[in-house]
Amino acid sequence: MPIDIVVDGMGSDRAPESEVRGAILACRNLDVRVHLVGPEEILRPALDHALRAPRWPGARKPAIKIVNASEWISMEDKAAQAVRSKRDSSMRVGLRMVREGSAAGFFTAGNTGAAMATAKMVLGMLAGVHRPGLATILPTATGSPSLLLDVGANVDCDPDNLVQFAVMGNMYARNVLRIHRPRVGLLSIGEEDSKGNQLVHDTFPLLRALSRLNFVGNVEGRDLFDGQVDVAVCDGFVGNVAIKTCEGTAKLVSVLLREALKSTVTSQVGALLSRRAFNDFKKRLDYSEYGGAPLLGVRGVCIVGHGSSNEKAIMNGIRVAAEFAQAEVNSGIESALRVT
Repeated sequence: MPIDIVVDGMGSDRAPESEVRGAILACRNLDVRVHLVGPEEILRPALDHALRAPRWPGARKPAIKIVNASEWISMEDKAAQAVRSKRDSSMRVGLRMVREGSAAGFFTAGNTGAAMATAKMVLGMLAGVHRPGLATILPTATGSPSLLLDVGANVDCDPDNLVQFAVMGNMYARNVLRIHRPRVGLLSIGEEDSKGNQLVHDTFPLLRALSRLNFVGNVEGRDLFDGQVDVAVCDGFVGNVAIKTCEGTAKLVSVLLREALKSTVTSQVGALLSRRAFNDFKKRLDYSEYGGAPLLGVRGVCIVGHGSSNEKAIMNGIRVAAEFAQAEVNSGIESALRVT
């Protein structure tokens, strides 16, 4: 039976075109029904126009419903002010549908701060969770993904926050990423127990004391990609710097590799022969393959995508929301926190 997912139709930098096309792709390729939320006078023409495109000839009509919301929160809006003043925003209307049970999950490629604040206000927090954590999926050398959190929801954290992030990340890795016994690490500046700032020093013994957690100790930034850790925990300041650095590095590597492959006739011939390998390489570094960052700790499913999300990223964000909803992650988090 199709699962209902709500999409903020006005979130991304190229809204609503990316959201509309992503919703169509999702309905073609996934067992979902999509509810596009936003001003109907904007979304309806965009959807009708997209469905008339030559790429969809003779295809069945996708299961997309438009839900009217008179306002939306832009990237330029100050999150706290917009959440309070825009009571009929596409974010609030969509998350309200999740709270009321008419949809299983919500996806937005909009203002991250506003999405987090609205989710906390509309959905509320899981029992035992003090602060939500924003997680992101990273590619690794082994092909298995790793999870990094928090990547921006909480700039300042205490040890209890990091312990909760570890528990939530562990449950997400088990239930959604299907990693049997996730290896959980504490992101630091060295593997030795003595390395790190005061927050790391105070958190380390708390994580080591959790017998139900497969805690592997301190890990360094390079360990995020070598496949030696499945969940890495840090405060939102460190995590956000880390993920933005990763994005910039991935873009630089792709540009330099493309330039190198075009620099000589020999390399151009080699590039033609290795095009499939190069495309596979780009795919593994492409954020759009991973869909979005789950906001862990709220009482419901909220996935936050990149502002520059294209239609493929929107589709994968919808997929992640559906997988999250079906995996019963939140009940597992509450159960785990009760025994910590």
